[in-house]
Amino acid sequence: MAINCSFAFVLVSLLFLGVSRNRVSGTIFTLLNTCPYTVWPGTLSGNGPALLGEGSLTLSPGSTIQVNPPAGWSGRFWARTGCNFDASGAGNCSTGDCGGFQCIGGGAPPVSLVEFTLNGADGQDFYDVSLVDGYNVGIGVKPTSTGTGKCQYAGCVDDLNASCPSELQVTVGGAVVACKSACAAFNTPEYCCTGDHGSPQTCTPTHYSEMFKNACPTAYSYAYDDASSTCTCTGSDYLITFCPSTV
Repeated sequence: MAINCSFAFVLVSLLFLGVSRNRVSGTIFTLLNTCPYTVWPGTLSGNGPALLGEGSLTLSPGSTIQVNPPAGWSGRFWARTGCNFDASGAGNCSTGDCGGFQCIGGGAPPVSLVEFTLNGADGQDFYDVSLVDGYNVGIGVKPTSTGTGKCQYAGCVDDLNASCPSELQVTVGGAVVACKSACAAFNTPEYCCTGDHGSPQTCTPTHYSEMFKNACPTAYSYAYDDASSTCTCTGSDYLITFCPSTV
């Protein structure tokens, strides 16, 4: 049985009340689902309290939710798809699974990620879209208020599932639902940037990372793809869109 909306609303409301007891930042994240299907956003906090209970929200097509994180928060967002939960919150997802309706960890690869550090060096926010763990849905980040600095768009508009090589495909019922990273598919130092390839000088782009980069120029395509993929902005709110159609 799918989890009902009233249960989700109460749970999220309680979680927000818990977060509000901490010092909140001025930053607002707006999560927007423009996919033609429901997504279940997941979050994982690296610094600061949990947001959305580390993943306890359902976004139907066209719906949004706003999140006000605590000051100095860092973490990641992603989309879970094909989820099925019972009334207790137990269940799983076809992609981005994290151990139930309320996540108990990060999203299982392959998964497209948005990564943030708020109020970092010189008061800047640092953010990126990463395909290092593979791809499941298009995702984008756009500053939405008057901020200072470069305040670039970061994201992946192209549908990589449609062009994913057969050796990287994850399928459910014959349909491609995600595209693995080459590291996940082959687990070699060349693709995982480990061992003799564990530095920016020795881990260079591969055929597979270049495929990701060509499709999504502003997203991380492999571990050392910093130069064209890390974005900064100060004093802005952010729109995180699942399945963006434009930048």
